[in-house]
Amino acid sequence: MNTQKNGATLLEGGLVVDGSGGPSWPGDVLLQGDRILALGEGLRARLPAGLNIADVDVVDCRGKVIAPGFIDAHTHDDAIVLRDPLCLPKVSQGITTVVTGNCGISLAPYRTPQSKPPLTLLGADSFKHATMAEYRAAVDATQPALNVAALVGHTTLRFAAMQALDRPANGDELAHMAALLDDCMAAGAHGMSSGLFYEEAFAAPAEEVTALARVVARHGGVYATHLRSEMQQIIEAMHEAGDSAFEAGVPLIISHHKCASPANWGRTKETLPLIDALSQRQEIAMDVYPYVAGSTVLREDMVDGVIDVLLTWSEPHPEMTGRLIADIAREWGTTEKEASLRLKPGGACYFLMQEEDVERVIAHPRSMIGSDGLPHDRHPHPRLWGAFPRVFARYWRQRKLFTLEQAVHKMTGMTARNLRIADRGLLRVGTMADVVVFDPETIADTATYDQPLGVSEGIERVFVNGVLAYRGASEARVLARAGRMLTRQARAAN
Repeated sequence: MNTQKNGATLLEGGLVVDGSGGPSWPGDVLLQGDRILALGEGLRARLPAGLNIADVDVVDCRGKVIAPGFIDAHTHDDAIVLRDPLCLPKVSQGITTVVTGNCGISLAPYRTPQSKPPLTLLGADSFKHATMAEYRAAVDATQPALNVAALVGHTTLRFAAMQALDRPANGDELAHMAALLDDCMAAGAHGMSSGLFYEEAFAAPAEEVTALARVVARHGGVYATHLRSEMQQIIEAMHEAGDSAFEAGVPLIISHHKCASPANWGRTKETLPLIDALSQRQEIAMDVYPYVAGSTVLREDMVDGVIDVLLTWSEPHPEMTGRLIADIAREWGTTEKEASLRLKPGGACYFLMQEEDVERVIAHPRSMIGSDGLPHDRHPHPRLWGAFPRVFARYWRQRKLFTLEQAVHKMTGMTARNLRIADRGLLRVGTMADVVVFDPETIADTATYDQPLGVSEGIERVFVNGVLAYRGASEARVLARAGRMLTRQARAAN
């Protein structure tokens, strides 16, 4: 599908926001091949030797922002980049790289045997890659419209090495997991993730995670975690994660940081100072999505009759998708917990956060943006299609929580540094030409909980590895697939 010639493109007269968090400046960005060739003002009059303006595609960017392509720090796109390589929900937001394998769940290294159920967040029949090298080959063969940076899931390692997941790994099983992880890291994985909140990993003690994180540390990777608790025990869970990463000698990323459930609202006043305190001894960051609802598999223990719960899919009752469980329970004459049991297996959006907490986290200098969207849900959370433009529309333009430069930094340079993604996230001569052009006055999400598939507004052009991958406005379609599977570097520059 990649039909664009490998020529040069001049993005002219825009506001250049380079991803570093530093001041923006008016000027031009020149792309050639898959790299940024030049930056400055008046580049049309001083093109590098060998380039004539007649051979350059010139794009008028007056009134627009020219920025690095956005990096989605937290996704579950492992399988969808193979099944639907156009990746419209992400590319239409200006996203040029997705970080997969979060919350302990990655496609590799695990090939599903008949005797074991799949991990449902990534689709029922997706686990076909026994090694990271196999997954890399599948991505390269498919060539999705954006780049993929992969984490290795701790839960996936448990599935691959253990017969029963309701206990800690024994010595042989831990050695097996460590060998698989070592192989994945050698194949270019960016680190390991865990999802200790979920049943398949809840029995894993901190010592099991720390032992595997040491493998990651030897390769210069990172450790991202969905904490064991984001509710009442959140402080204890944060200390557990911090200690595991510190003892292993690996940077820590706290996934989708939140204080969940009404009893926990306001506790970001405790959790964020703890992150600041931990940062004095170790490298630590967090990702966040800009909504008060989370979304995951349907769990009756999270259906408390207090918060709203929106059904995103149900295997036994697909006709109920998109409805509130309270309404379904009323119609069935049952409690909400009883209704959720009848609806399982399924997924849901849980309205379990307070806006003030979301604002504190998203404004914090160590937070980067991740969508955490679930692309296999029939009625997904709107973050799948709208997370990044929503940050600009609601939290920059409306709430003024940070500058334009800081907003872009949270989506680009900061993320590349934290996830060890080389040559991306910054506009610099010689870096990869992942670039987004957007209108700062109109960029906004259109996806809602009722209508979650809305294409965002204000994204004008998206370049992936120098190729025009997406054009917005009335066209609003993916034009080319030029994405790549990325390889970790020890420390990305900033």
